[in-house]
Order: sequence, then C-alpha cells, then structure tokens
Amino acid sequence: MQIQLNVIAVDNLGWNLVFNNNDQSSLSSEFQTHLSPQGQQKIWAIGGGKGGVGKSLVTANLAICLALMGHKVAAIDLDLGGANLHTCLGVPIPEKTLSDYLSKKVRTLTELLTPTAINNLFIISGAQDDLGIANLKQMHKAKLLAQFSELPVDYVLLDLGAGTTFNTIDFFISADQGIITTLPEPTSIENSYRFIKTVYHRKLKMAEELLEIGPLIDQAMNAKLSQNSTPADLINRVIEINPVVGQKLRSEINRLQPKLIINQVRTQSDIDIGFSMKLISKKYFGINLDYVGYLDYDATVWQSVKKRKPLLMEFPNSTLVNNFDRIIHRLLNIN
Repeated sequence: MQIQLNVIAVDNLGWNLVFNNNDQSSLSSEFQTHLSPQGQQKIWAIGGGKGGVGKSLVTANLAICLALMGHKVAAIDLDLGGANLHTCLGVPIPEKTLSDYLSKKVRTLTELLTPTAINNLFIISGAQDDLGIANLKQMHKAKLLAQFSELPVDYVLLDLGAGTTFNTIDFFISADQGIITTLPEPTSIENSYRFIKTVYHRKLKMAEELLEIGPLIDQAMNAKLSQNSTPADLINRVIEINPVVGQKLRSEINRLQPKLIINQVRTQSDIDIGFSMKLISKKYFGINLDYVGYLDYDATVWQSVKKRKPLLMEFPNSTLVNNFDRIIHRLLNIN
C-alpha cells in the first residue's frame, strides 16, 4: 500500500524534461569550482521539499552528535524567514548573523561563529532581514561555498530552507552529503519527490554545461520517448545516441546519492515508507537514495523547543537518542 501511495505521488508530479532557457541562476564556472570544497571539512546539507518536517531538529541534533564525538562542528542556518536553528540548539539569536556577512559588515564567516553550551559546537545564525539567502546572486553563493571550506571546523552542517529555490538546491548539490528529511504523510512524501526531481534536473543542467552536451540532450529529448518516460529514460536515450558521452553523463548523475530520514514515525508502515521511496527513486530517477534511518514520534521534541533546550541534552533517555545514534553511525559509515 505504501508503494502504491508513493507511485501515485510521483506520477502526480508531471515530468517535464524541457529545461527553461531563462534560468535565473546561471551555472557559472566560478560556482563549479566550489562544488567540491578543497578544505578538510565535510559539508552536510539538510533539506526537504516541505516546511515543518524537522530539518532544524535534524541539523541541530546531528551537529550535537558529531560534537559529542569530538569533532568541531559549525551549524549554519540558511533558512531565510524561518531561522530557528538557534532555538533547537538552546541559544539566543546571536548578535551577528549571516546578514552581517552579506552586507559586508564582517569579512569572513569565521567572525560569525558563535559558541553554544556544547563543547566543539558553534552556530552561524540565519539572515534576519530582507538581505537574505533567497535572493543570493551566483557570485555571493560561490563566495559562501568558499567560506564554508575555510571555517576552522571538521564538519559544516547547513540547515536549508524549505522548497526548491535555486539557492536551496545548489547548496544541497554542493555539499559532500545531502540529507532529505520528510514525514510519513502523503503531502510531505510528494514534496520530497518534487525536491528530488528538482535536484536531478539541476544536476543534469550542470552536467550539460560541464560536458558541453547541450545539443545531445536536445536530441535525446526530441526523440520519441513514451508519455510515461522517466528522467532515467533520458539518460538511457543519451547513451544510445553517444555511449561514451552518455556514460559520462550517467557518472555525473550517479554522484547524486542523497540520504533520507523519516521523521515522526508511529508505526512499522511509517518506517517502511523509507524503503519504498528508496526503490522508487532508483526506478524513476536512477538515483541511489540511501535510507539512513527514522525518528520516532516523541513529545519531548516540542517540550525541548518550548524550553529552548537541545533535545539530546535535555532528554537523554528519549527514544530519539538511539534514533540519532543509529543515523549518525550510518552517515559516518561506522558499524
């Protein structure tokens, strides 16, 4: 039943493989150079297609887990208009935020690092005014990505805003690890598929410019594909036309290996939704979606938010402690 629900959600999205030539955010070579940061840091981006699915909760507590393991961590709130990561980490809004960097009041992001009550864990609060992340120009985005790789920490965790804006998607793709958070309900699942679809198209557009295969993509899209064709079928069509270039394109797409976390599960059926999404993502996109775990529904979440205390620290006996422990081990590939 869950698989059927998910298939319906995907079918309702309406696949449109024609790219908009008026793309408002050009994929310049400057941005491409920062897709894989050269520093020693690992950058994790936590996103999702729908608001209220627990992205800030996940970001905050993954950051806490890493810090408790001895890693230096910077948690950065990139959710414009809904910046609440500081609440999940139990700190007031820092005096200096991303607005100060965007308005050039400070020169580097390092100046914005604000310590939390947890050793090794720092926060950079989101923009608190209209200067924010939603309207970033490509040059500013590239500078931010460069700044992430220069922070004096081991891990940088990005709490992305809801939705599928170019900035959100580009930050997700640029990260070493992209993590999708969703709820076990139809609208959230459908928005998660929409998020994956947008990530796929954005990555395909990047690969098109990187490999200079625009005409080949056009030829494949103009070919007679069935009405029920999927994005994965497009790659297969490119391979038929030009096997060498097609395999390079597939290799680029294969770099997309997002992680999935299901939040607020109550039943085994809720847990199983993650496995269904994994199968369908492979079928429709050719993307290996890695289901790294789930979070039980737990009333301690809203209690911790109300108290403005970090969940894992305020309620160490919560079932979510074990949930996050399993997830962080999966993300770090620790048995």
